[in-house]
This record gives sequence, C-alpha cells and structure tokens, in this order.
Amino acid sequence: MVEETGRPAGAGIRQLLLALGEPVVDLVAAPAGLDVEINEVVILDADDDSDTYREDLVLVIGARGHRALHLARAAARQGAAAVAVKLDQDGDREALKQAAADTGAVILGVRPEARWAQIDSLARGVIADARVARSPEAGEPADLFALAETVAALTGGIVSIEDSANRVLAYSRSDDEVDELRRRSILGWQGPAHYLELLRQWGVYERLRTGDDVVHVEEHPERGIRRRLAIGIRVDEQLLGSIWVQEGKDRLSDHAENALIGAARTAALQLVRRRTGAPVNLQGEDALLSWMLEGHIDPRTFATHIGADLAKPAAVTAFALKGSASDVDAGRPVFELRRAAMTSLISVHAAAFRRRSLVTSDGERVYVLLPGLPEQSGEGMVAALATEIVRVAGQRLQIDVCAAVGSVVGSLDAIAESKAAADRVLDIITRRGERRVATIADVRSEVLLSDTLALLEKNPRLRDPRITALLSYDREHDSGLVASVLAYFGTQCNMRAAARLLHLHTNTLRYRLKRAEAISGIDLSDPHQCLFSHLQLLLQTGSIPVSHGH
Repeated sequence: MVEETGRPAGAGIRQLLLALGEPVVDLVAAPAGLDVEINEVVILDADDDSDTYREDLVLVIGARGHRALHLARAAARQGAAAVAVKLDQDGDREALKQAAADTGAVILGVRPEARWAQIDSLARGVIADARVARSPEAGEPADLFALAETVAALTGGIVSIEDSANRVLAYSRSDDEVDELRRRSILGWQGPAHYLELLRQWGVYERLRTGDDVVHVEEHPERGIRRRLAIGIRVDEQLLGSIWVQEGKDRLSDHAENALIGAARTAALQLVRRRTGAPVNLQGEDALLSWMLEGHIDPRTFATHIGADLAKPAAVTAFALKGSASDVDAGRPVFELRRAAMTSLISVHAAAFRRRSLVTSDGERVYVLLPGLPEQSGEGMVAALATEIVRVAGQRLQIDVCAAVGSVVGSLDAIAESKAAADRVLDIITRRGERRVATIADVRSEVLLSDTLALLEKNPRLRDPRITALLSYDREHDSGLVASVLAYFGTQCNMRAAARLLHLHTNTLRYRLKRAEAISGIDLSDPHQCLFSHLQLLLQTGSIPVSHGH
C-alpha cells in the first residue's frame, strides 16, 4: 500500500503507543487524536537545524528543557506528525502540551533512562511491521509486540522478546510488579551486564543455545530477580533470540511452558524476516498454505517444503470473530486489532500442538492446517484444540471466537476437501449463533441441506411454478402466507406449534394455510408436495443460505 504522496503507509500513533508504551514512552498530548499516521522516524540532534518533515516521528536527542522545547516546536511547524523528547520535570510536560496545542503535533515523552537507539529501533520495527501487514502480498502482520501480548495473556506473566545479542525487540505491557532485571533491560534496551553474567553463570544461556526445552530461572529476591521462564527461538541449530516470561504477583499459568513452545516456533519466522528485511510471506510457509488450499501447489512439493508426511491424515480448522458485518464495519480498527490478537493466539496454540502446523488468513477467516494426525483420534484432538483456543480467547483476551473443524482427510493432497468442510461448518455456526465450536458431524444435517439447495439452485428446470406464484402473491400483498407455510413445515406440520411460533391464533394460521393452497394449487396434506415445497421455499427465500464454498 502506497499513499498518494508516493511514500509507503506507516503506523498510527495508537499502534506505536500500544507497542512501546510504559515504561519507555508516554503520551503528553495528541490534539488531533491517536489516528495520526507516521511514515518514518527522523533523528533531530540538538545542534541541527530543523528540516522539512512529512508525517514523520522526530526524535529530539541531546537536548533537554528549553532547547528541547524549541526544537520540538520547530519540528512540529515543519510538518512532523509527532515529536518525542525526554522529560526531566513536570514543567517540561506543561510547556510541551502548549506546544502541541499551538502546532497540532503529537508530543511523546521519553523516560530519562531510556536510550534513543532503543526508541529509534523499536519505532522503526513497528512501522515496518505495519507496512508488511498492509502489503498486498502479506497475510497477518509480523508483530512481535502482538506476540508478546499473546504470550503474556496465555502465561499470566510479563513477557519480553530478545535477539541473540540480548537486545529487547518487543515486550508486553503490564501494570504488574516488574523486577529490576526486566525494568533495566527494557529501559536500557539490553540486559545489564552484571545480570547477564549471572544468567551465564547459572547456565541459562547455554541451555537456550543447545536445547528446545523451556528453561526455569528461580527467584533470587536478594538480587532483585523474580522467577521466570525462557525459551530459545531457533531455526535448525541457529539461535535467533529468546522469549522471557517473568512471574508477577500471581503464579504463572499451568500451560505457560506449552505457550512458550508455541510462541518460540511462531517467532522464528518473524526474526528471520527482521534479519533479512524480506516480507514474511515472500519466504514464509503461511503463504504456502493459502496457495495449497487454492490448488496452486503440487501436494508432494508442499509436503516436502514444510517437512510433513504427505500420506498421514490432516485437517483444516477455520476460525472467525463472532459479530455481524455491521459490527465489523462500524469499528474496523477495533475489529482488526481483535483479529490480529486472535491470529496470534491461534498461531501459538497450533505451533505447540504440531510443529509443522501452518496458519493463514482469507478475508475475515483464519485457517490452520494440522498435519500428521493419528489415524483414529485425529478429529477429537483437533476439536479439543479448537475448543481450548476459543476458551482462552474469551477468558484471557476477551474476544468472542468461533471455530469449525474440517473433516480429517487421509492425506495432505485432500486438504482442500477439509477446508471446504470447515467453511461450510463455520457458515452454519456463525449464522445460527448456538455453538462456538463444531465439527462436520455436529451439523451434518444442516450441511447436507445446504448442499441439496445448492443442487436445486443449479437446476432451474426443477423449480415448481406453484411456489413462484405463491411467492409473487405474498410479495405483492404482504399477506404473510409464505412465513406461515414455512413455520408450518418447520414444526413438522404441527398447527399449534407453528401458531405459537408466529404468535397467531390457531384459526388464523389455519385460514392462511388454506389461502396459500388456494393461490398456489399445492396440497399441504400431500407429504411429497410438502417436502419439495419446503425445499423450494427455503431456497427462494434464503431462509437457509446456500453453500457455494467460502
């Protein structure tokens, strides 16, 4: 995505604050709100003259007090979307608020202990991730901050993600009790030397380098270190970084280790992208799943590339946020944030469940391929995983998610069939709203009915002109005859039950049914005519949406 100015679109102030936030930066003033876009990060040194800035975030370095205020005003007047300065006292904040009011620019306050190199690096990373998310070739955003928040929600701890040089790349936000190691690591962009040395002496880094297991670091209150878990982020034998979870005032969840295993597998691809600068999906396996589901890749080539066994059972599960289309359109930014959180949660769980699992998205749905399933219990295992994801999404992330488990197919070359089944199941449960998780077996009757209506729709010669006449009369006179007949059929021709459903007297419904027979010529006492009339009415009124594939 490129703006009309020719510059690639960046990230919003809101997104930057959600990513960085405490304890590094805070919002001093935002006269125009938080939907202001930032396209680049520019450094303005105390000895430099301000330049022309177009929708940039300007970092005012090497200046405090009146000099910083002067530079902030000058940068804002030259077009800066936002200006970041270090704050020494409350008086600085008040003066900067006035500068924001005068110029319209967003003003961010930076903690005195924070390093400018850290702010620069993290802000550029947020902008780069936003661009990847908006790229036509991209799927979900490669957002390490979103991953950190997901791990924090799953573990109940306080999370940071580091590269192989122990530099902090992303972290979760928390009002909980942070220890000295975390506070100084984030503010200084890197763990303090004497703390790092302690971790080396305890063998933590050696275990991260040589194994895939979760490493436990016990509490050392005399050194200001709380209990934490860590895991290495690896590609083959190469260590790319690590994920750390500090225990706060509450104990870590029972599933914390499993969440870390999934998060490390998810983070590996994102760190590869950061190292190479290539968009994730140009080299990532998530795009392969999308292409495979669309029939653009040979199954054997696909299986070889992802390291899965072509001949073993596999299944596709589809996920979607619950809510109507109007809800989505009314709050698109909120919806996108929720979908990103859902996708991150799904990726972590799926990666922990099966190393070779893949996640991709298509529109508002997220799909997971789970290869290498057991012959007998595969569907039950996948349904249990989907149920756990939906439960955690609601309890820990406060987002309402539904999931549809596609049929377990005998091999990877049939996963398109599993995906089609998952789509049909998801169509049904999102429309009816009665279930959060379902398999094809749970809604088989509804699926078969939808398929039958699709066959009728493809064959116009099977239409009954008597039904067409009834529908035309009903539309012209608003008589309620079609609704009455459908209710009668839907209650298995039970007159009293249908009348209750329509809130009508039984005699009124009986009159309407007689009227429908007279107008259409259909005999409602004939079971064959009732059966076919019911199908025709369902098709032509859209009471049961016809499945055409997602």
